[in-house]
Amino acid sequence: MFCPDHNHLCCSKCVELNHRLCQVTPLPQAARGKLTNFKNLSVRTENTLSQMKQCQTYQEDRMKSLKVSYKEHERLIVDGLRVNIVSYLRECETSTVNTTHEYMQYPIEMREKIKYLLADFEKSTIKEKKEELNLKQAPLKVVRNSCIRLHYELFHLHVAIPKLLGKPELSLIASTKCLEKKQQSNIFLKENFPNHVFTVNGKSLHNVKMPSDIYMCQIRAVCALPNGQVLVADYSNKIVKLLSQQYQMVSHWDFRDALIQDMCLITPTEVAVAVYDGVQFITVSQSQLAKGRKLKLQPYCTGIAHNQGDLYICSYTALYKFTLSGELVCRLYDDSSADLTVIRCAVSPTGDRLYITSYWNNKLLTLARDGTLLATYTDPALRGLYGLHVTPAGQVLVCGYGPHTILQVGWEGQSKLANLATQKDGVLGPESVCYSSTTSSIIVGQWGDNIRVFRVE
Repeated sequence: MFCPDHNHLCCSKCVELNHRLCQVTPLPQAARGKLTNFKNLSVRTENTLSQMKQCQTYQEDRMKSLKVSYKEHERLIVDGLRVNIVSYLRECETSTVNTTHEYMQYPIEMREKIKYLLADFEKSTIKEKKEELNLKQAPLKVVRNSCIRLHYELFHLHVAIPKLLGKPELSLIASTKCLEKKQQSNIFLKENFPNHVFTVNGKSLHNVKMPSDIYMCQIRAVCALPNGQVLVADYSNKIVKLLSQQYQMVSHWDFRDALIQDMCLITPTEVAVAVYDGVQFITVSQSQLAKGRKLKLQPYCTGIAHNQGDLYICSYTALYKFTLSGELVCRLYDDSSADLTVIRCAVSPTGDRLYITSYWNNKLLTLARDGTLLATYTDPALRGLYGLHVTPAGQVLVCGYGPHTILQVGWEGQSKLANLATQKDGVLGPESVCYSSTTSSIIVGQWGDNIRVFRVE
């Protein structure tokens, strides 16, 4: 039987339990009266199948990235131990070189003992790291396997439908099951794939000007906190402002002469603020802002991002990697061909991809973990490319200052997925963009006294 009210196939037990009040009809009758646009269904199914394949590739890339990261971590630990032991042994041998044979024997025995200890250490370290890696890869494998299963089921239904066009009842069964499986797949993609495209279903305008502000606001950075509150960095007035979940002013911190460039979340209650000559940490507690430590850095800061204990700093033409204590790890990327080639940066949730906005070249650059350039993306809607944000699920959002546009770009950094907002939606000179998973909103910081908030699904 078939229930047109719920668009479900059902048996007598289903009817008794779930469809007593529905206008259930026998399958032959339902098949005669129901026409399916098979061509449209086929196109939509092919699109979902393609996204499922991309999702599978994405999950496999994340697993590979984790494996590479852990192997590098293991190597560094073991190499460090080797260096310390060799140095210690040389010191022992040097201090006893002029002693008797009995004392000379001691460092030799120690060398043998330490060799065994080192071998045991390497085995135990590798074992521990493999266990830790397996724990982190386990949920990714579950998602990957679910992706493969859903793709397999949907693909076979997709292939079966054209073969059943002259058989109304079988066509109805196959098309209904295909629609159900496609719906399951789309829900799965929304939850597990960063190329899930946001859909805007509401917008609002909120004033962020304070009575004490001297100049018109210029919101250069936005940071969404896990509790739903929002921090906005007002470049013109040199103030970081804390807004409630309803975007009402709660508190603020005056940075006086510091030029605020960007912000990023470190912990649920700590934020790092790039202030041109370094990084100022501030904490949020009971809706109040408090000043923390400051890192004085040599390269001027124009952008900042954080991932797993690493700070990424943009400095006009280069991208640097620092520790949270301010120690320079390396320079990851450099482009001195012009000014303002490295303005903002963001990191994928697993840290395997870095994104850079090049204001001068109007380009979005995608880098590997080691700084290797993977992709370059340009778009007429991204002239004056400035603001950049990666959501916790991996969606990439960028701002075009000149065309007044907010775009969603694929996680590969090679294609546009959607125009999320334009000047028609009230966007004017956007300089920053941020997604709040708590409120399912995209918050746009721009030139002027207002921020724009777009509710999305």
